[in-house]
Amino acid sequence: MRLVTYETDGRCSFGVVRGDGVIDLRRLVPEVDDLSALLASPRWAELDQEVEGATADVALAEVTVLRPIERPGKIFCIGVNYGGRNAEYRDGEEERGFPSVFLRVPESLTGPDHPLIRPPESEQLDYEGEIVAVVGRAGRRIAETDARAHLAGLMLGNEGTVRDWVRHAKFNVTQGKNWERSGAIGPWLVTMDEIPPFDDLDLTTRVNGEVRQHDTPASMRFSIEFQVSYLSTFVTLQPGDLIFTGTPTGAGARFEPPRYLVPGDVIEVEVQELGTLRNTVADE
Repeated sequence: MRLVTYETDGRCSFGVVRGDGVIDLRRLVPEVDDLSALLASPRWAELDQEVEGATADVALAEVTVLRPIERPGKIFCIGVNYGGRNAEYRDGEEERGFPSVFLRVPESLTGPDHPLIRPPESEQLDYEGEIVAVVGRAGRRIAETDARAHLAGLMLGNEGTVRDWVRHAKFNVTQGKNWERSGAIGPWLVTMDEIPPFDDLDLTTRVNGEVRQHDTPASMRFSIEFQVSYLSTFVTLQPGDLIFTGTPTGAGARFEPPRYLVPGDVIEVEVQELGTLRNTVADE
């Protein structure tokens, strides 16, 4: 299933995309407020039966699609994870046996077809196309072999970064990763029953039609299953938590000279099974 959060006629709802329409889940599960609440509800396990035989309530073309998870809990990001990324960082730091992890806040993310916002404080807004894992079942110290069972599904992300602000201090990137509406998630959450082995996914990022990033999770140093297991070691993962699983080589900062985003640019992050996350760029 493809699950969306959307707005129509001034009303926010969530639903299942079927063909060119959307089945309104607020009608079918009225006691649940949004997708985050649905993931945490016993009704999540019954969703297939709820929508079986249901018809669309509204055309997809007639709604404004928002962030699939409007109230994400914890937002983890895994850095320098795809093949070749370590070579992009020429600081001589010894490669370590654990992933680089940092956090984002919900306000830093917008939805599909909404502009990424370049702040007046910097001209170094950059793109990072990613696969985002969405936790569907709570767990602590989850085994790698059980990781898929704890995920509700996957969606796409653009982990937008204000590059000069990640260098304001020595041991953190928080400032450059959390500018309001600098990144995006969407266009929908695809449930795990439609997801092949993660290594078979093919991730591409285009800017104005030009391919800038292309890779598969097969080249990840730390697999998505390992990420779920590792993160759950020190914190309980909860339904609605997000994991940005890493970005391939080819971000704008790595060109000579750098190719940062400017107003009017169009960024598309695509995985065939997950759709296309499209955003433009606008100045604040």
